[in-house]
Amino acid sequence: MNSEVRKIQQKYRIIGRDEELQEALFAVGAKKHILIEGSVGVGKTVIAVALADHFRRNIYRVDGDERYTEQKMVGWFDPPLVMSKGYSKEAFIEGPLYKAMNEGAFLFINELNRMPEGTQNVLLPAMDERKIVVPRIGTVAAKEGFTIIATQNPEEYIGTSRLSEALKDRFVWIRLDYQSEEEENLIVSKETCSKDDLLVRAAVKIGRKTRESPEIRRGASVRGAIDMVSIIAQVTQKPIAELDPETRKRLIEKAAIMSLSSKVEQREGSHEKLVEMITKFADTVLAELKLAPGVPGEQAAKEHSENF
Repeated sequence: MNSEVRKIQQKYRIIGRDEELQEALFAVGAKKHILIEGSVGVGKTVIAVALADHFRRNIYRVDGDERYTEQKMVGWFDPPLVMSKGYSKEAFIEGPLYKAMNEGAFLFINELNRMPEGTQNVLLPAMDERKIVVPRIGTVAAKEGFTIIATQNPEEYIGTSRLSEALKDRFVWIRLDYQSEEEENLIVSKETCSKDDLLVRAAVKIGRKTRESPEIRRGASVRGAIDMVSIIAQVTQKPIAELDPETRKRLIEKAAIMSLSSKVEQREGSHEKLVEMITKFADTVLAELKLAPGVPGEQAAKEHSENF
């Protein structure tokens, strides 16, 4: 593994993502703008922020929204200031694109494909010619280091639009998929500080079940497992293997429903209620890990320790 990649992972507590971080470092080194594509919760923002900090540059963040205008991106004249100072630099409110270009900083655009096409197109001259023309202000040339890092959710997500070919052509592309089960276990343990490895393993497995079901269009990210473990930690300090089987079942089902219902999207035409589906996922995992009612907790804990 590249030592620079390892340094970023250690400093920003990033688990895995060796190849993706290396690709991002290559892109920034080549002075290319980066488009990171991946589902919600796979760590797109974490990587963007880590890169900006690693290269010791300021980062200006914009969150994609269908109401985000060209003026908000570049800048606008404040009416009260225009009344007193006229259309001067003092009356101009700098937008994130203007600031990033003027400082040689990172412009981080979260969910670029949720922005209106007109706002997206404002980026073209900044990426192509490294300059933009602001009416009454003049030409703004990008300083060395100016880099756009944009993210987009897959096109099948509701509320997204297809980026123009002209805009995509100016990015290099990095794909972030869901991480391995082992890495997700490590992420959940890190984020929750949980010492209950069996609980972490169960939560991750339940979350991953939502991505495998043909009835679900969008499954839960690792955030679902993080939320499950955090909720259960508020209810009991005991390892789940030590709980009464029926109590354990009810607790995990309830935590799964609370944590996953807002993160999962069913396919059109699915006849099963989402709550029922999540409950089935939880019960399936409990059975797989021998944590279902009828299996003593001590036996489950013993078998779990033997597998690690």
